[in-house]
Amino acid sequence: MGQSELGAYLTARRAGVTPAEANLPATGHRRVPGLRREEVALLAGVSADYYTRLEQGRERTPSAQVLDALAVALRLDEDGRLHLFRLAGLGPRPRAAAVSAQVEPSLSALMDTWPHNPAVVHNRAYDVLASNAIADALFHGWTHSRNLMHVVFTDPAARVFYRDWHDVARNAVAGFRLGHGAAPDDPRVRQVLAELLDGSVEFAELWARHDARGKALERKRFVHGEVGPLTLTMQTFDVRSAPGQELVVYHAEPGSPSSEALALLGSLTATARGAAEPTGRRGRHTP
Repeated sequence: MGQSELGAYLTARRAGVTPAEANLPATGHRRVPGLRREEVALLAGVSADYYTRLEQGRERTPSAQVLDALAVALRLDEDGRLHLFRLAGLGPRPRAAAVSAQVEPSLSALMDTWPHNPAVVHNRAYDVLASNAIADALFHGWTHSRNLMHVVFTDPAARVFYRDWHDVARNAVAGFRLGHGAAPDDPRVRQVLAELLDGSVEFAELWARHDARGKALERKRFVHGEVGPLTLTMQTFDVRSAPGQELVVYHAEPGSPSSEALALLGSLTATARGAAEPTGRRGRHTP
């Protein structure tokens, strides 16, 4: 019996915790990075043999009490703990029927009222289901792909567009992993995963780390082809009416050079749209 997803996750997380972080003495020669199996077992209050069986895939049904203890021993945050429970079959998974590929018209209309705040809605596969005009301009009209994972890992221009590409890539994979854990049988998630594993060495290396983490308040630095450097704060919200969808909104610090650059980008976008649509009418930015 091969190592399960649960076992692989435990192995990866064990490697990421140092003895010092776990308040354990770092004595003797250590053949593995991070903690030894017996050390995790000791911290979690289970036998070394039982923990070994979990990692090797010979035991796949730990109790919630054991998972809680492992989450503490491995210093998991809330996203990591949720992912651990899902892999063990104890976390809630959404019904397939509840997942929608359509964006509520009212949400699209709200996004359209933000001329200086790029906003997108994406699903668990990171397909951009809707975007406002300024987001289209920020991401260069989605000329490479409307899938954000493809933008990061398969667009050669991404390493220039994202000034901190390595951080962006690491966070993107951690978020994708969390979504995959929520719906591992989603056909589109599986398709994108297969494409990235086959087409990007960097993605495959990051995927093997088993990081699972949702988006949070963070800053991203871009270099846009028309307006130059931009530093934007990104906030992410779950779309409660459509499980699996997330609304991502960017904004610049008022009065900053990035705010001026974003305003210029909005002006350029409005001018271009006005020339293309002389009647002033425009459609939704949805597939």
